[in-house]
Amino acid sequence: MSDLKLALLQCPSLPLDVPANLARLETFAAQAAANGAHMLVTPEMFLTGYNIGGHQARQLAEPPDGPRAQAVAAIARRHQIAIVFGHPEHDGDGAVFNAAQCIDAQGRSLARYRKTQLFGDLDLGMFRPGPGDEPLFDFHGWQLGLLVCYDVEFPENTRRLALLGADLVVVPTANMDGFDFVNQHLVPTRAYENQLFVAYANFCGSEGDLAYNGLSCVAAPDGTTRGQAGRGPELLLADVTQAALEAGRAQNGHVALCRTPGHTLYK
Repeated sequence: MSDLKLALLQCPSLPLDVPANLARLETFAAQAAANGAHMLVTPEMFLTGYNIGGHQARQLAEPPDGPRAQAVAAIARRHQIAIVFGHPEHDGDGAVFNAAQCIDAQGRSLARYRKTQLFGDLDLGMFRPGPGDEPLFDFHGWQLGLLVCYDVEFPENTRRLALLGADLVVVPTANMDGFDFVNQHLVPTRAYENQLFVAYANFCGSEGDLAYNGLSCVAAPDGTTRGQAGRGPELLLADVTQAALEAGRAQNGHVALCRTPGHTLYK
């Protein structure tokens, strides 16, 4: 396991403009790679916009290996950086999901996740809930899990990943004004109670009638914040280290002591 540098993209949403969003992704992937980042994380539904309505979500939904994913893979290869991105995904049978995918620096898909906890009428009008049973994946010796936005506000989701042995949970999000508590307190709490890192990448600015609160962050296993963005556009860089992971687990033992049948203890 080697230490990692993460880059979290905080930016306004550009709804329905996939070419412009891919162009932005190219720019920020280059910038993140130049700063030594191993992974770039975008906000929820970054490639299409989030507040786009059910009709547009259905029109823009693609399979997991569709043209958008292939375009992201090409960007990842050009800049030799892993990318976690969000977009609407379909299963071939008409169901549309709010999905996140991780593509590595060689352009290979490492993991896909479909949002489980749908947020109000906005999500319910666009998406079907995912199964919430996706496995962890290996990244430079770290065990990673994916969640999307509202998922992290339900403790069972992060704890499920922790019991599988997750070291880092990556969360593309579209959190809004009025919910600063999530960015500033809940995300660090999830990291603390599960002895892992949480990376939370958010939009800023407005999209239709939604106003996003920014404040993207990376929280450490001891509950401290390794980096937090402000309210405006920013490429947030943060280090996640093996030493901090081990220290957090030595300090607190919630996961190792959890009396849930069948969970995996830390190695």
